[in-house]
Amino acid sequence: FLFIFGAAIGTADVNMNLQGSLVERHHGKQMMSGFHGLASVGNIFGAGTVSLLLWLGLNPVQSILTLALGLGVVLLSLGRHMLPFAELEGAPAKMKPTRLVLLLAGLCFIAFLVEGSMLDWSAVYLTSNRDVDSDIAGIGYAAFSVTMAVGRLSGDWIVSKVGSRTVLLIGSLLAMGGMALAVGIDHWIVSVWGFVLVGLGISNLVPIFCSAAGHQTVMPVAQALAIVNAIGYLGILMGPAAIGLIAHATSLSFSLLFTSALLILVLCGAKIASDK
Repeated sequence: FLFIFGAAIGTADVNMNLQGSLVERHHGKQMMSGFHGLASVGNIFGAGTVSLLLWLGLNPVQSILTLALGLGVVLLSLGRHMLPFAELEGAPAKMKPTRLVLLLAGLCFIAFLVEGSMLDWSAVYLTSNRDVDSDIAGIGYAAFSVTMAVGRLSGDWIVSKVGSRTVLLIGSLLAMGGMALAVGIDHWIVSVWGFVLVGLGISNLVPIFCSAAGHQTVMPVAQALAIVNAIGYLGILMGPAAIGLIAHATSLSFSLLFTSALLILVLCGAKIASDK
């Protein structure tokens, strides 16, 4: 069941990014960050709705099915407004991934790797390294998630003012600085603020990479977005396990710093991608 659920989520993500790319082309401006920001808001809404249904007395299965049924009705009513993929015709029918698309996928992998480190290890870090009670240790990831949603909702406006390369540069540096702050100063409140900076820094990286994959002309957009998303999500799947192995050999602080240091590759790769 979880395998089917994961496959469905992955398929939906690719198609949502494809629709976002079509809308961007139609309007001729950057809009992908806002779409990803609304997805983050949707995650918060979904969690809140299920919690409310559980509080009202429904069991977990009933709560999830109720939410899924409601969302299904909404999707069926909105489906006729989706833009047809035929608008992407004219791109070369090249099946083999190009270097540019693989580069974007690799950069997306690193961004998701940092996000995955926050998802799986921020609470562990606060409990094991900052002596935070486990009941409130989730505050680190909560602060990270909210800040990332806010950053994405404002990302399109920021990109329109300063450009994608500047956002990637400042965002990567901000995320690295935030992680250094989180592990460098021995106080849990400072660590939480560090996670806030990490969320703000990486908030617009993935949307920019997905937007770039949607605007490249070296291979069909649908295939490019599928490759970028597939390789990118490996960062969330493989990253936390790799961080655990590194932490076992060294320390959790070092492994988190090492993960954020990979954003240096984003700085270099973003310049190469923009030149291409």
